[in-house]
Amino acid sequence: MAIFRLGFALAGILLGIYVYCYLKRVMKFYGFGRKKIVLWILTAALTVAIVLGCRNLWSFRAVVILHMVVIAVFLDLAAAIGRCFLGKWKESTAGKACRKLYGCGLLPVLMTGAVLSYGYFNMQHAVKTEYELATEKGIGSYRIVLLTDIHYGTIQSTNVLKDKVAEISGQRPDIVVLGGDIVEEGTSRERMQEVFRVLGGIEARYGIYYVFGNHDRQPYTRSRSYTNAELEAAIRENGIRILEDEYVEINDELILAGRGDAAWGNVSGRASVEELLGDADTDKYIIVADHQPIEAEENSAQGVDLLISGHTHAGQVWPVGNLAELTGILNYGEYDVGSCKVVVSSGFTGWGYPVRTEEHCEYVLINIAGGDDFQSGAEGESG
Repeated sequence: MAIFRLGFALAGILLGIYVYCYLKRVMKFYGFGRKKIVLWILTAALTVAIVLGCRNLWSFRAVVILHMVVIAVFLDLAAAIGRCFLGKWKESTAGKACRKLYGCGLLPVLMTGAVLSYGYFNMQHAVKTEYELATEKGIGSYRIVLLTDIHYGTIQSTNVLKDKVAEISGQRPDIVVLGGDIVEEGTSRERMQEVFRVLGGIEARYGIYYVFGNHDRQPYTRSRSYTNAELEAAIRENGIRILEDEYVEINDELILAGRGDAAWGNVSGRASVEELLGDADTDKYIIVADHQPIEAEENSAQGVDLLISGHTHAGQVWPVGNLAELTGILNYGEYDVGSCKVVVSSGFTGWGYPVRTEEHCEYVLINIAGGDDFQSGAEGESG
């Protein structure tokens, strides 16, 4: 924790130095450089306001400021390259116009507005993402829908989900898995009850199953809008089965296991994969639903065929997801971990900020081909 605070303080100092230098240059463009004391006071005051605006990195204000700063840095780099390599073009009419546009300081503001406008539009639309998986196990073919991280009633219009329910039912899923964080701290009791009525209307041959996420029970607030009992009642009353450290057998061919959420730092005390699947028949196709895409190696070691998760939002705001991938986090998409397939959804919405500039909002359809379908596909490839 001390190292984190030190790093945060150092980042704040570097941010302040860059912002001060940038603002000083812009102020001079507008003529404030004639009186140095006025230039210093205005620049220092604006710098302090901007840096303090980033104290809470989870605030939308910080997101806006950091976007403008990052864009300004890239523009400064582009300007430096231009000064080195563009030669006489810099003195042409077009070159002078570009220098004025760069010098006025409006480009980062305008470009941030454009990026975040796209991000807002992106947050209000959801798409279908489809995966094709195959197994040598002697099972039939199945269609599984994974719907996770809805954070209902907060930053996305509730109509986005309502409009997708008929489309999801139209995919003729055999199983629907609700992968957690369907509701959160900002969801009212009325909205919580509403979302499970909506989700309970999805048609699925073998039913709808639910695993808890880290937000569903509203652990990060002192003023909860519903109790655990009210939450579980709303889920069950709409025909949705909760799987928390237990599994069910489906059609004598599949095993669907749902894990309790790992919580922050995996300290929830939940059952291990080995404890959960100790007596499971590994000849069946084993699916584990876990809100967070962790412990993939343990799942593979226990014979799990497919791990499905959400939680990451694929980073939501660029370049968070790309940085997560560099650290080895299973951030988004399809992965192979040993003999286990892992599918991580970006979620049906985002969290905290009403914008998504990385990936898209989605529901996931997983087609599993087994038995004769797998064999015929393999024969077709060999031929």
